[in-house]
Amino acid sequence: MKLRMKLSAAIGAPSLFPCCSFTHLPASPSTLYASIPFSAVVLSLYVRQRRNKLFLRAVNLDCESVEQMNLKKEIPELNKNLYPSIEPYCTGFLKVSNLHTLYWEQSGNPNGHPVVFLHGGPGAGTSPNNRRFFDPVFYRIILFDQRGAGKSKPHACLEENTTWDLIGDIEKLREHLKIPEWQVFGGSWGSTLALAYSISHPDKVTGIILRGIFLLRKKEIDWFYEGGAAVIYPDVWEPFRDLIPEEERSCFVEAYHKRLNSDNLETQYAAARAWTKWEMMTAHLLPNEENIKRGDDDHFSLAFARIENHYFINRGFFSSDSFLLENVEKIKHIKAIIVQGRYDVCCPMMSAWDLHKAWPEAEFLVVPGAGHSANEAGIAAELVAANEKLKKHP
Repeated sequence: MKLRMKLSAAIGAPSLFPCCSFTHLPASPSTLYASIPFSAVVLSLYVRQRRNKLFLRAVNLDCESVEQMNLKKEIPELNKNLYPSIEPYCTGFLKVSNLHTLYWEQSGNPNGHPVVFLHGGPGAGTSPNNRRFFDPVFYRIILFDQRGAGKSKPHACLEENTTWDLIGDIEKLREHLKIPEWQVFGGSWGSTLALAYSISHPDKVTGIILRGIFLLRKKEIDWFYEGGAAVIYPDVWEPFRDLIPEEERSCFVEAYHKRLNSDNLETQYAAARAWTKWEMMTAHLLPNEENIKRGDDDHFSLAFARIENHYFINRGFFSSDSFLLENVEKIKHIKAIIVQGRYDVCCPMMSAWDLHKAWPEAEFLVVPGAGHSANEAGIAAELVAANEKLKKHP
């Protein structure tokens, strides 16, 4: 009887168990669990014998945490792992002008929700790994190489190559594949193009995922190509700088433009290698040797450097420096997720932050301990999760 009275007094103490009220205590500790209401409290009892005495310890958890725990059981965590490598089920070439022909491919589910992947650079082209951000059971995954890039022809061509030409190409591809509307996914320059396309054709976009935001403003180009990022990477900057004579260093973009468009192919290649290596060596928070080696590939580097430089010297062919921010109102109704590496040197977080302030409706995720590349573990995980979220808003 004394034991039951002590237990009853302890359990009934309002300061210890605000979520529960106890009117009685069972005669036997073995029936205790059956008589205590568990709807609002989790109670753990520890009965042990020490020196012929019974001790009981009760632990009360906050009522709301129980509800949260139940909710977590009902809502499984989003997948953040890259999907296995897959091959396209369909590939082709689309002639978009008298000069340009684009390579395109489709993978995943032919009857799934369509998503178009917009690669970076401009001029980088697509790669097989780009397919792995998307659930191949749910998504119909469309990749294509923009004008002059990857497998598209003619290679490294700057003629008829503007942002507005690319936006027109995306529409031609959508119509060619008979897709009424699709999700848009783009990183780095791909985020620039994704924003520009969505602003131009908001009725054709079901959702937007952006990574490593690049708004192609002068201050962003100056940061990366005129010495800003050199403060962080002085050792990597010097080879990029030293290719240009001192008398031409007032504007590196213009100096490289001159060499990338030289009549001498070897001059073009030398400039292309230096330009590409500068970006590849700064694209990851920690050096990525495989990525850096891409700078030694003259075929890749020429398209990458020439097309990038062409777009940057022409300020993206936008009518104003803040064109994308000025027109974001047109896409605020579209479900969107922005993923940004905290220590992105190529496209520093100031641009993502400016976009976030102009577009608070979009979900904004900052990945700590990550740089620019979509292939960094933290960024890749959030991109996969973002696609998982948009599966619920097709």
